[in-house]
Amino acid sequence: MTDLTQAALGLGSGGIIGFTLGLVGGGGSILAVPLLLYVVGMADPHRAIGTSALAVTVNALFNLASHARAGNVRWQCAGLFASAGVGGALVGAACGKVINGQHLLFLFALVMLGVGGLMARGCRTGAQAPAPAGGATVVPVLLYGVATGFCSGFFGIGGGFLIVPALLAATGMPMLNAIATSLVAVCAFGLTTSVSYAAADMIDLPMATILVAGGIAGGLGGTQAARRLGRQPQRLRLIFACLIFIVAFYMMWRSARAMGLL
Repeated sequence: MTDLTQAALGLGSGGIIGFTLGLVGGGGSILAVPLLLYVVGMADPHRAIGTSALAVTVNALFNLASHARAGNVRWQCAGLFASAGVGGALVGAACGKVINGQHLLFLFALVMLGVGGLMARGCRTGAQAPAPAGGATVVPVLLYGVATGFCSGFFGIGGGFLIVPALLAATGMPMLNAIATSLVAVCAFGLTTSVSYAAADMIDLPMATILVAGGIAGGLGGTQAARRLGRQPQRLRLIFACLIFIVAFYMMWRSARAMGLL
């Protein structure tokens, strides 16, 4: 595969990630690793995870800036959650780098199945139940921060699909504020993971740049499509959940073959 072909595939993959993020509001970054491996053709799973983490961080920064201008971010809670999670992200990244790449991909696929299940469940239950009243308590915020940070570092994902429900459970803030506040943690965790992988020379910087460029363009298209299809958000989430299931099973099959289990 030529460099030009890989660049074109990377740009398209970034567009897919950005489009799904703009369309359904979250979870799109979990597609970055399988796209890098099975579409772009990156051979090393660890390098794919490191590259994905950097691209997700930059894209999250663009989204955070928009929410910050709108005043949606709860900065005090965001700082507490992110500072606790950075330590978890460092530990998670360190653990992820020493695990066999195919084993790591198999675990990643299991996480994708969980994410798809949560999205499908959200489609069945409809609108989200109101969050409990009350302000943030320090201990739950710290504990949730460490746990989600570890998962983000371990798998090299943004982790917004974990961070948003964690913030809702720990603080009871409205959904819009939880989504905006989660982006601070996504940026912090992603940057921590990226630095850890960069120190081990496990990031393809040119490919990360291409993913970001594609993600920005795709995000604009996804947002416009979401506005036009806004009357059927549950159907969109269900379609995306099915896509996640398909990719997850494909990853499990490929990983199992590589490990000699099939």
